[in-house]
Order: sequence, then C-alpha cells, then structure tokens
Amino acid sequence: MSDQTTPRPAQDAPGLPAQAGSGAGVATRPSLVKEGPDPGAAGPGGGRGRQLLRLFPLHQMHSLGLLVVLILLGVVGTATSGNFLTSNNIVNILTSAAVIGVITVGQTFVIIGGGIDLSVGAIVAVASVWCTTVATQSHGLAGMLFTAVVVGAAVGLLNGILIAYGKIVAFITTLAMMASARGVAERISDRQSQVVTVDSFNRIATDKFLGIPLLVYLMAAIVVLGWLLLNRTTFGRHTFAVGGNPEAARLAGIAVRRHTMLLYLLSGVCCGVAAVMLTARTTSGASNLGNLYELDSIAAVIIGGTLLAGGRGSLFGSILGVLVFTTITNIFVLNNLTTDIQEIAKGLIILAAVLLQRTRGARSPA
Repeated sequence: MSDQTTPRPAQDAPGLPAQAGSGAGVATRPSLVKEGPDPGAAGPGGGRGRQLLRLFPLHQMHSLGLLVVLILLGVVGTATSGNFLTSNNIVNILTSAAVIGVITVGQTFVIIGGGIDLSVGAIVAVASVWCTTVATQSHGLAGMLFTAVVVGAAVGLLNGILIAYGKIVAFITTLAMMASARGVAERISDRQSQVVTVDSFNRIATDKFLGIPLLVYLMAAIVVLGWLLLNRTTFGRHTFAVGGNPEAARLAGIAVRRHTMLLYLLSGVCCGVAAVMLTARTTSGASNLGNLYELDSIAAVIIGGTLLAGGRGSLFGSILGVLVFTTITNIFVLNNLTTDIQEIAKGLIILAAVLLQRTRGARSPA
C-alpha cells in the first residue's frame, strides 16, 4: 500500500528525454533547452509571425541581424577611411579578435549553462606569467604550452568546484577569483614583464599561412570544436538543459553539479589557450594582460544573442559579437577617435542588445 502512495520524483517531468529536449513537467520554466520556439506553437491561429519563427529560430534570425550589422560597419568603415577595406586591415581585425574570441567560446558555454565567469582576464594573466618564468621557459615550447593550459584549467576547475559543490554564487566566486588570480600573477612576476626567449613560442603569433596569421587559424579551430561540442554532443544538450532549468535537468538524470564544474573547467582551458596566444603576440608575460577581457567576452556573448539567464544561446552569434566590437574599435582607431568615445559606444551597444533580448523574450511564443 505504501508503494502506491509514495511520490516518484522522476514522474514530475514527463516527456523529458535524456538529452533534455523539453521541460513539460515544470510549470515555472516551460522552455528548458530550446534555442527557438516550439515547432508546435505555430498551429491554427498562430499567425504568420509564428510560422516565420518556426522556419527561422530566434538565434538564427539574431545571427543574420549581426551579419547585416557587420556589413553596415564595413560600409561605414569604407566611407570614413580609405585604409579600412584593405587586406592588411582585414587581417588586423581578425588577429585582434582571435584572443578574445577564444575566451568568448568558454564564456558562451558558461552563460548558456546558467553561470558567469568574471575571472577570465585574471586567468589569462596568471597563466601568462606562469608559463614565462625562467624555470618554465627552460623546458622549451612544450613546457610553456603545457603550463599555460594546465594553469588555466586548474583555476577554472577551482571555480567550478566552489560554485557547483561549495554552492557559492558564480558572480561572487569568479569576482573573488578575479582579484586573487591577478594578485598571484603579480606575486609571481613581481609586477615585471617577463620576456619570452623561446623563439618557437613567439612564432605562434608571427607565422602566417596564405597570408593569415596562425592565431586566426587557432581561433577558428577552437570555435569549430566549441560549436560541435555545443550543438552535436550530449554535453551540449545538457548545457542548455542545466541553464534552462537545473531542477528539471536533475530530474531528467543529468549530474547538474558535475556538469557545472566542467563548464568552468572548459572556460579555464580556453583562457589558457588565449594566454598562449596573447603572450606570443606581446612576446612577454605580465600580470596586467587580459585586463577587462571579462567585460569584453560577456558583452560579446550578450550581443550574440545568448540569454544572460542561461538556457538559450548561439556560439556563432557570440563570435559575430566579437567581430562587431573589434570592427567598431578598428573604425574608431582609423578615424583617430579617442578611447572614451569607443567605451561609450560599447556601452550603448550592450544596452541595446539587452533591450532587444527583453523584447524578443516578450514576443516569443510560450
């Protein structure tokens, strides 16, 4: 008799498959992992707008909009400067976007998973100075690469453990790590730039293939791998599920705490790779590297259409956001505009993106 009256938590979310395709059993957050509207929403009386959303998910429409913005920026850049539409300047834009682009890949995963990482810039700094110490450089290229990636992964893993298992709010944890990691970087380097003496390491930033720097190819490879991981694997589906509704994801059998930890580990690995790229480009490790990269990466993710609350987003949109910011900065530099105007423009763009998200969320079908 007792077996008939005992509630079964697994039945609270009926129809929720292992890949977390919907959150039918949770009334508070009906859309668990969807990037676009429910295909069934465009039924009779749904209207032409819902049919359009059915054919083109919201994140795809947002990415198309960013492509249009990039084209318009290209027109503005060409009209205001004769040097904009040159091969050297285009390569310069892509090179400038490479480092922050790699960081943004990890940040996108974290935010889609319902978190945030304010420590990415500091992780880049500590990985940079750790891989450029005299002891590390004595091991050559392999030792420097290994150290940078492992240090980034270790700090990211520590973030994940504190957030997932220590149950400390992600904002507070990563804010504290931002200060601590930057302090460790200053301690290791004694606030001095550590010059890289390994030529093979510096060639990571100077070598080119078909006229395009190796840094750009490295960013492209990280983006492709990140896209495949997010959109073609169970890990990616679980990321959307955890960000959309952690409780429903738990009921569906997803190890939410472990997955959250792995998301911050992934962000740390991306920071380690970015530290290699930035150190090679500057030919030195310093505690002030990566300054404000946390703001740039979060802004790019928001501009790209990823919800700050988690559960929906697009890695392709995030990279387009990086390119939009980089192109705007390039146009300002070519036209000799001061940095304060650049920062004002970035702030206005971020506010516009957040307002657009709210409008889009209000219009999207339930």
